[in-house]
Amino acid sequence: MEVLNNLWTSKQPEALPDFIIGGAMKSGTTSLHAILHAHPDIAIAHDELGFFDIDSILQHGDFNFYDDKKQIWTSQSMFKQPEVLWNWYLSQFKNIEKKARIIGEDSTSYLSSEAAAKRIALQEKPIKLIFILRHPTQRCISNYLHYLKSGRTIYSLEDTLRYNPNSIIRRSLYKEQLEAYYKYIPFHRIKVVLFEDLLQNKEECIKEICDFLEVDFSKFDKSVFNTHSNKTKLPKYVNLQLFRNRLLRKESDYKYSNFLPVQPAFQKQMPLRFRLINTLHKKINPLKSSNTFTPSKGTVKFLDDFFKMEFQGFDSLVKKEVYSKWFDN
Repeated sequence: MEVLNNLWTSKQPEALPDFIIGGAMKSGTTSLHAILHAHPDIAIAHDELGFFDIDSILQHGDFNFYDDKKQIWTSQSMFKQPEVLWNWYLSQFKNIEKKARIIGEDSTSYLSSEAAAKRIALQEKPIKLIFILRHPTQRCISNYLHYLKSGRTIYSLEDTLRYNPNSIIRRSLYKEQLEAYYKYIPFHRIKVVLFEDLLQNKEECIKEICDFLEVDFSKFDKSVFNTHSNKTKLPKYVNLQLFRNRLLRKESDYKYSNFLPVQPAFQKQMPLRFRLINTLHKKINPLKSSNTFTPSKGTVKFLDDFFKMEFQGFDSLVKKEVYSKWFDN
């Protein structure tokens, strides 16, 4: 364990980000990234990196690749290739580090990853963390829709909750996730923001984050507060989308194959037949922001009842009023 901890400790702490937006997924992190990046003293790596849990099968199953012919896996292993991984991570900041006083990254998997908490805590640099939390039921449903349109679910919302609930519920379990972070990282280095507060009072919320990051809020161009960078686009025909997802279940094999530090040696482009099916489907069932999805009232109540129990005592943990904003007594 000591050897692995040493490998996960950067030898260039000065090159690490000053802060990380660590989640939660589908809770406004893209919008916050865009707003903060517009500040003249802040620069954020362009892509979502997922570095501090890059080797986790549970967090990033699609970061691993299996070669059917050779029967071998290509994975992101700090134990096997530490230099490759660290060089890749630090390279994400090379083009932005001279443009601003502080640099950051955002990776929505971190909040639900205790491994990420441990590894961030290992660093010599006191990295600050920002977590945006959304009503857990709404986040869960949004997570499902994200998986639906990106090809990563083959079931309806209700069947996903029956057959693979962990895939969309896990990242809404903020209480146990933050308990892990507070165990490894001092409370003063963690800023908890509510998605609902960001929507209702964006400027005040961003001012609090600027105070946390120790940057001057007044330097913002006020037009940036109209930013909403992740307008949800949905398919019109959900069942047709699910059918397409079943046909193209291996599509994720190609999504990250050219992005990661350790890349597979076999085919990195989606096969022609997959591309043809995908192109045809986009014409018949395009993703549009005008398309809507309304979950059943029964499903919303089912999730609310579950999360009400999970979030008992949450306000005491984060030292702010949250529970009453999300749930009726």
